[in-house]
Amino acid sequence: MTSKMFLWACLCLSFFNGFSQIKTDSISSSKGKVIDGKLFSNEKDIKAKTDTFDIKTLKDLPEAAELDEKWLKELYSNSLYDTIYKSVTELDYKPVYYPDLPTDTLKARLATLNARTPFNVEYNPSLESVIKGYLKHRRSSMERLMGLSHFYFPMFEQEFDNHDIPLEMKYLAIVESALKPRARSRVGATGLWQFMYGTGKEHNLNVSSYVDDRRDPIKSTTAAAEYLGRMYRIFGDWDLALAAYNSGPGNVNKAIRRSGGYKNYWNIRSNLPRETAGYVPAFLATMYIFEYAEEHGFKPERPPFQLIETDTVHVKRMISLDHIAEATGIKIEELQFLNPSYKLDIIPKIEGKTHVLRLPRAAVGTFVTNENLIYDFAKTEFDQREKPLPQLFNADTKVSYRVKNGDYLGKIARKYGVRVSQLKQWNGLRSNNLKIGQRLIVYPRNRGAITVSSPPKKVINTEGKQTYKVKSGDSLWTIAQKFPGVSVQNIKDWNKISSNKLKIGTILVVSQ
Repeated sequence: MTSKMFLWACLCLSFFNGFSQIKTDSISSSKGKVIDGKLFSNEKDIKAKTDTFDIKTLKDLPEAAELDEKWLKELYSNSLYDTIYKSVTELDYKPVYYPDLPTDTLKARLATLNARTPFNVEYNPSLESVIKGYLKHRRSSMERLMGLSHFYFPMFEQEFDNHDIPLEMKYLAIVESALKPRARSRVGATGLWQFMYGTGKEHNLNVSSYVDDRRDPIKSTTAAAEYLGRMYRIFGDWDLALAAYNSGPGNVNKAIRRSGGYKNYWNIRSNLPRETAGYVPAFLATMYIFEYAEEHGFKPERPPFQLIETDTVHVKRMISLDHIAEATGIKIEELQFLNPSYKLDIIPKIEGKTHVLRLPRAAVGTFVTNENLIYDFAKTEFDQREKPLPQLFNADTKVSYRVKNGDYLGKIARKYGVRVSQLKQWNGLRSNNLKIGQRLIVYPRNRGAITVSSPPKKVINTEGKQTYKVKSGDSLWTIAQKFPGVSVQNIKDWNKISSNKLKIGTILVVSQ
């Protein structure tokens, strides 16, 4: 081979090797750059994908959007329950003038009810007076109860169907508790079905410092179905089973003996305790009004959720309703409405026991997808709360708040930027009930809620640091999740803030 041919071969080899290398790595052109065989445009920047825990603030459901503050007040008010309890114990059966319901019409409707239910819904003047009294004096409370029934009745019907209990027995919960899971009588009967502690234990309703199964809608309804079934097997009559549910089988047996052996409720009623004597008429009157609500022009208030719009998840680690509210954007009052069995708004994790959390369906996916992050957040918060009070709260900011008409814990907590569980802890509260005039100790995080001189505005040096502009729906925790390695406490320290509340448009330093 001549030197010219050798030189030419070397040049060709060098050229093709260089071309191959350039094409493999990248080729620049006026249109863009080829990397690993793919063309990327120079006109668009390739944005880095942020490692973020994307919790979207949930929007109110259409039904919930129509509600106002009076609905949330129901969670903390016993007024409706007290009214019903009083009406049952103080029935006087005097004739009531109510021309909109002629006696003949009532007789016909009661006969129709009697034909399609296993209860003795026969006309008598005493029942007429109760029905007309309810229609005349309790229209507003009945409409509120009809609204609540949209949420609770599907649960009741399912459990009663499982235990062969008449589905109309669902109306008993209105007489017992006014559909209030937190209802508690003067003698300690608790929940939708008003179980005493001992009777509840007999039916596997556990009560602890954290949980009261008597307030759980499904578990307590299962227990009520079992107990009613037992009473029916004893007496063979659903009216007497109702009476026995209220006063016990012993009192019903005494009334049967004193009446000379009669077993029809209306024949032994005069020998029953006063409350039980009004119990079945109140139940039958409630059944009539609900079954003929449309004919009487009732317009029920709508509950914040329909049962079908909710679902449950098993809780894997200890967490509070406050933590769930902060992570999902659901109001604490709505979580309490959906989860009434948790006495301190804390869901414990106990070996061998399963506790469930009921959420709006729209929030279930968010919770399940990100549950480990939410549990970690809850653990961090629990760990911080174990520190002595002076390390967490400035005693100089302590205020004494006097409870006013219309107040409830969630409303007061939002006013001061704190949690319901904190209000309970600071004041030794075991329930959500408040009394007008009651004094509460509060350590506000919302500085604007107390009258103090404003400290000089702090100037934060943002030069050379990464910043973030607060948007609607942001919280310190969700912002921290957008920046790997950054914690809520980091953001607070770097921006010299102590409150968890953020103002839209605020510029925060998110790197050191």
